[in-house]
Amino acid sequence: MDWLQLKKTYPQDQHLPARANRLTALMKVRDCTQYDAIPNPFSSEYNGAGEYIPLSQRRPSVRTNMCATVVDESASLVFGECHWPTLTADSPDVAGVMADLDRECALPAVMVEAVIAGSVGSCALLVETVDRVPCVSKHDTRFLTPTWDAANNLTSVTECYKVKGSDLAANGWPISEDDGPAMFWWRREWGCTECRVYMPRLVSEGTPDQIDASRTTQHGLGFVPWIWMANLAQPGVVDGPCTFERAIDTVIECDYLLSQSGRGLKYSSDPKLVIKAGKADPAGADGDNGTTGGSASALIVPMDGDAKMLEINGDASGAMLAQYKELRAIVMEQIHGNRASADKISAAHSGRAMEMMCQSLVWLADRLRLSYGEYGLLALYRMICRFSSVVAGGIQIGGKDHVNLPDAGLALQWPPYFPSTDPELLQLAQGLATAVAGGFMSNETACNIYAAKVGTASPQEEWNKVLDELSDPVLVAKRQDAANAAKIDRKAGASGRTETRQVTA
Repeated sequence: MDWLQLKKTYPQDQHLPARANRLTALMKVRDCTQYDAIPNPFSSEYNGAGEYIPLSQRRPSVRTNMCATVVDESASLVFGECHWPTLTADSPDVAGVMADLDRECALPAVMVEAVIAGSVGSCALLVETVDRVPCVSKHDTRFLTPTWDAANNLTSVTECYKVKGSDLAANGWPISEDDGPAMFWWRREWGCTECRVYMPRLVSEGTPDQIDASRTTQHGLGFVPWIWMANLAQPGVVDGPCTFERAIDTVIECDYLLSQSGRGLKYSSDPKLVIKAGKADPAGADGDNGTTGGSASALIVPMDGDAKMLEINGDASGAMLAQYKELRAIVMEQIHGNRASADKISAAHSGRAMEMMCQSLVWLADRLRLSYGEYGLLALYRMICRFSSVVAGGIQIGGKDHVNLPDAGLALQWPPYFPSTDPELLQLAQGLATAVAGGFMSNETACNIYAAKVGTASPQEEWNKVLDELSDPVLVAKRQDAANAAKIDRKAGASGRTETRQVTA
């Protein structure tokens, strides 16, 4: 079975656009539910009527879920706990305000979910204010349709999907009890000045076109409050390429291969017993004309009869495992997954070594940082600044009111993918000190480089602390005393090593 054949087992909604059905199918692979529509388990060889069930019509008993694994690992590298970017801005207050926004709106968790959800092609964020407090929610884009202008600015986002009449009635819509089980169209459209809500209509009657004036709101923002992020693509694209689609066929082959291998091992543990009846007893020793599975019971056969085990060669298991390892390598190469084997890692490696081992995954994370960082999170920060200029009284973040937040100079500073070890930091510090002493680099640049490598929240704040310490004579004296003590220790250590070499000689 391949991906095209598996997709045919999924129901297709002819009323929805083709991209909605495609995204739904890819979401099944991302959520590891791609085989749930196959009714027959892998262990069932025949159905109730005695008909043989082909392998393509059986549900695999082993699921490698390699596509979901690569998606989760790449999302952790982009917006994990140790990989959240730092915001810099021309205004010193904006970075602190956005840090408060990250905590109040749980943006790290929202953005991780956005990378995972957008791996099928795209993801969108809806930005709203409740009592002047910003709220950010993640939405999948199956039922959303965006439009852009020539400058790649969103001009509208339309939401349209099916819902039961009973659910509409529970939310206050005038739906009769007879229409409770029926399916209705729900439609809502965001523009630059309003959010239009349309009267629900039966699916058989077509898409709603009558506006509900009582539920339509005039937000007057002057922009569409949506952040649209296309996976691995530039802004202005509805759906980018799927992160894992090119490897689905090979993953399906791996699942069926391991399922069949496991079935063969179970059969080898309890092979089928075949009895060949003798001339004296044509019906067999037990009066049964067939085969008996297993070897737990003893059998008595006639003198000229025969009994044997239908066994398989154990070398097939090794060949299957070798083929699976090759297929796994192909999958990881196709979707830029981590190809390093944990069995071959015997000791801790430096940050640079770990980055080289996971180079393919790092390259994928680099591209995702553009789609969801520069074009997603940074666009969200700019939109929050625009909210502060449009909402009456400003927005409230961290218990404080903020009005007319400037968005000039907003940029993201990304931390390293893997933390540096102590020897690496020592080597970097010695190299920077040599460059500063030789006049090739300024102290401020060296401080920013080292602070970013260590993982300091704000390298600029770290440099400001250094300047404050340099202006304090007490701190300068303490630093000089510490430097002198370090020199004495180094000299003592060097003299000790010299004496040891002399004694040895």
